[in-house]
Amino acid sequence: MKNNKLQKFADNLTFSNLFQYPFLHREECPMRGRWHSDYFKNDFPIVIEIGCGKGEYTIGLSEKYPNKNFIGIDIKGARLWKGSRYAFENNLNRVAFVRARIDFIEKIFAPEEVSEIWITFPDPQHAKARKRLTSPMFLERYRKILRSSSNNSNNNSSSSNSSSSSSSSSSSNGNNASISSGANINGSRTSINNNACNAHTGKINLKTDDTILYLYTLDDIVLGSGLPLYAYSDDIYANTDESLNDVRAIRTFYEEMWLKMGKKIKYISFGL
Repeated sequence: MKNNKLQKFADNLTFSNLFQYPFLHREECPMRGRWHSDYFKNDFPIVIEIGCGKGEYTIGLSEKYPNKNFIGIDIKGARLWKGSRYAFENNLNRVAFVRARIDFIEKIFAPEEVSEIWITFPDPQHAKARKRLTSPMFLERYRKILRSSSNNSNNNSSSSNSSSSSSSSSSSNGNNASISSGANINGSRTSINNNACNAHTGKINLKTDDTILYLYTLDDIVLGSGLPLYAYSDDIYANTDESLNDVRAIRTFYEEMWLKMGKKIKYISFGL
């Protein structure tokens, strides 16, 4: 096992799509503010996946959206090896990977350099809420690199819709993006804003199997802070809304594992 990891670490050094900065502290990533010009060489929006693991979701997104760039971030080099190798060998020039701690994400990207964030099946951090990747501490870091939601015309146009939610005890306040009525599947909490779901700037997507993390993010963070709420569902595979087809289309290794165990997959899309 050790020799296998060492070989992967050696391979990682040969992948031009993998940038390794595991010890960022005071220094900034040399690519910061230069991802468009120096690596992707286009002006497509940059979408990042936090805690990307083996990179299957990052790669899956890149194959579905040819007019966007994708960067997967993880601290585990052995995990990144699989996605980096696949993207390198298949000439996926709109895909990159970064080995770094999420704590220093604002040292990797410049202000408004990122359009959208995916957080897929993170550690729910049951004992320490502040360490959850949707906690106020991390949201403040994301806010420093994300394009403003107010820059997106889809969000502005959707604000004229009436706000409602399905069978949830929580409701969005006047500061939230409008939520159209969603399907109520077996009493589950579900609501979809079909216009806002198409937004591509300032958007954060959480996909998780963990109920505590899901409710914490939906009730305490998004609704509790008056953030724009675009969509939420506590069981995306029981929800028949077509706007969630893309969310269901790509499954990570862990998602497949949780589904086999009978767990429900939850999803929240919101803005900063």
